[in-house]
Amino acid sequence: MTETLEAPASKAVPQAEYKTRRTFAIISHPDAGKTTLTEKLLLASGAIRMAGNVRARGEQRRTRSDWMEIEQKRGISVSSSVMTFERDGLTFNLLDTPGHSDFSEDTYRTLTAVDSAIMVIDVAKGIESQTLKLFEVCRLRDIPIITFVNKVDREGRDPLELLDEISDTLALDVTPAVWPLGMGVDFKGLIDLNAGRLINTDGSQGRAVPSDVEALSGDNQLMADPHCAHSIENLQLALSALPDFDVEAYRGGHMTPVFFGSALKTVGVPELLQAIGDWAPAPRPQPAEPEPVSPDDENVSGFVFKVQANMDKNHRDRVAFLRLCSGTFRRGMKLKNVRAGREISVTSPMFFFAQDRETADEAVAGDVIGIPNHGTLSVGDTLSEAKPVKVTGIPNFAPEIIRRVRLSDAMKAKQLAKALNDLAEEGVTQVYRPVIGADYIVGVVGPLQLDVLATRVENEYGVPIGFEPIGYDTARWVASDDAKALKDFLDRNRSTMGTDRQGAPVFFANSKWALERAAKNFPEIRFLATREMG
Repeated sequence: MTETLEAPASKAVPQAEYKTRRTFAIISHPDAGKTTLTEKLLLASGAIRMAGNVRARGEQRRTRSDWMEIEQKRGISVSSSVMTFERDGLTFNLLDTPGHSDFSEDTYRTLTAVDSAIMVIDVAKGIESQTLKLFEVCRLRDIPIITFVNKVDREGRDPLELLDEISDTLALDVTPAVWPLGMGVDFKGLIDLNAGRLINTDGSQGRAVPSDVEALSGDNQLMADPHCAHSIENLQLALSALPDFDVEAYRGGHMTPVFFGSALKTVGVPELLQAIGDWAPAPRPQPAEPEPVSPDDENVSGFVFKVQANMDKNHRDRVAFLRLCSGTFRRGMKLKNVRAGREISVTSPMFFFAQDRETADEAVAGDVIGIPNHGTLSVGDTLSEAKPVKVTGIPNFAPEIIRRVRLSDAMKAKQLAKALNDLAEEGVTQVYRPVIGADYIVGVVGPLQLDVLATRVENEYGVPIGFEPIGYDTARWVASDDAKALKDFLDRNRSTMGTDRQGAPVFFANSKWALERAAKNFPEIRFLATREMG
């Protein structure tokens, strides 16, 4: 059986149409079920007939959101993907992020492009390290979060214990929205507290039940089952100790409503999607210079948060993902790349369904469109119809692993240069050229990035490469308000200096001690662990 795809329909939209957009991401620790939940949200929306399974074998049911070969083989997400779908008069833009910590840069940049997030937690493991890191990123940008506690059809921790952990660890108010009746082999279904209805173990809608928890304890049919009775008693304790749901507190990033369910069994997923539609905010103002960009500004503006090369290997394409911040975009219009100071004509914009696409004739604030280009757009670029505005908060991070690229076939040096430049623009790696020498140096956050880099360079560009240690374990961008002091530093440290692909100077240190010594010896120099992109 094959999946049937229903592409989102293009239609003319008035300016206020941005209020019907819900642009959100899913964040989690690896293996919490993020990609499975993504698939089942698409299934619940009617966008696909049958969801793929991350662990499925062969070609029968490949996940729609994990489209790269390495993702399908390993069962992990290593690249952000975008899916647009419609339901009940709303347009949802779902940005699926890498779950693996080695790709935290890509995830961070993707989170700059969303207005809300779903945080997926494994019912047996609770909040894990990567979940906490991603939550902190959301907190920095005041992104409201709905929590989905996954895998309740398996044995897990007590729901009250999980609520306490979420509240204490994240310093958020919590309130249950969907509550489990039993767990694991004793799982009997869910209670939808908003709708006052049971959800059966297969995800279908069950009978109506009292929405008042005191009245619920008088439901003889439920209370006759000891597992259900115990769950309802716990629910009473939770509701007596926790605040009622407040949509403004949620949108302000102070409260997280908690849904329990099973993504694999599609239990509780339609209710989660309904909550995103009802509660999640429409597009919000974006931080920018000289002032924030409001979504109701009539001038079109947007920023590139991701670039992906070779989504279609047959066409050797290169697509920039643009999050629209304001205005009504129309195909064929001219926008200025603020960084480059050049105008570009956007003639072939597209909406995405993972690797599938359709032409985007019109789009509004909150939408994500793809712009095919050949190196003219990079991550962090702002496009604007009129105002010279620059969206801020999209950084590069200093790498934690630095390696020299080893090329086995010197005849392919030109192909290597293109491959590294393309993948650096995507954010797969950072590429440096030393001041002395002609080698390429790459910097990554984690070792899996090196694996992905080598795989993609060989598969997509036909260039086998390897990596070797270079004696450095950290890199920092250097800057100074004193031009003479900066020049003096660069001249005296030529052997440990390089430049990034934008020409910014980078200092390589072989140890933390060496970095601290350089900072002490050159107090006029700033050694930067992050650098604004664009």
